[in-house]
Amino acid sequence: MSTRSSSSNLVPPFSDPQSVIRNRRRNLGDPSVLLDFEEINMANNNNNVQGPPPVGPNFQNPNPDLRPMEELLQAPTDGVGDAIVVPPILANQFELKISLLNLVTSIAFHSFENDDPHSHIRRFTKITQVKLNNVPSDIVKLLLFSFSLEGSTRTWLEKEPPNYITTWNDLVSEFVNRFFPPSKTTNLRNEITRFQQRFGETFSEAWDQFKDLLNKCPHHGFSHLHQIDTFYNSLNQSDQDSLNSAASGNFLTKNTQEALTIIENKSKVQTSRNKPQVSSASGSSTQDAAITALTK
Repeated sequence: MSTRSSSSNLVPPFSDPQSVIRNRRRNLGDPSVLLDFEEINMANNNNNVQGPPPVGPNFQNPNPDLRPMEELLQAPTDGVGDAIVVPPILANQFELKISLLNLVTSIAFHSFENDDPHSHIRRFTKITQVKLNNVPSDIVKLLLFSFSLEGSTRTWLEKEPPNYITTWNDLVSEFVNRFFPPSKTTNLRNEITRFQQRFGETFSEAWDQFKDLLNKCPHHGFSHLHQIDTFYNSLNQSDQDSLNSAASGNFLTKNTQEALTIIENKSKVQTSRNKPQVSSASGSSTQDAAITALTK
């Protein structure tokens, strides 16, 4: 028997293999004879991640946007607005005086290293604590506060979400927490605890310096006893003896209120002796006069 295949037994190449498979299945009546190419493609598609739909001249968007392209290309305005919500002003004739606005801008807060947000709030509140045609002072504060900010602080407020701040208390909380971080609180508490009277510093100067530290961190949490004891132990021997003499023997035998009164009286007496009387009005007095004029 010959094992060599003749050319007559060779199967000619298929020009359309898919068509041949369909015909065989149809003629043989057995769907399991061969697997259709379409079934193979379907199985492959189920195993692979589907790609994006084809895009071509025949692709139709089922929900076309019929607005003009120049409108579609415009920058969105959603979400644009002031962070501070100012309640409606019900007064019939409400007008902000330019002098009040000038006072607000004159105390601008820049968030420099020595700027204190608590002091800024106190000054701003004092200036804006006025009655303008029976408009509540909180509304006046919300309306004017942005004018008291400059530089990075104004940028901070502009970046806050629209309609985020609705009350004066909310605004104070956001402002103080932003520009008085916990690390600053820790540093100031440490300065208070380690306070020492400087060489050549008078008693009144030391007391003023100590009170400034307390004012810079009003949430320091130190009791009156801790404050007075810290200050007393920071003094030189001469000033401690002076306080003991004023207390008729031992300063620490007094209660905190009595001790504070002794310190304040000693500071005032020494200040009046060391500083000449100033006849001209100070800058703060001028500002107070301007505020008083606004309330009339």
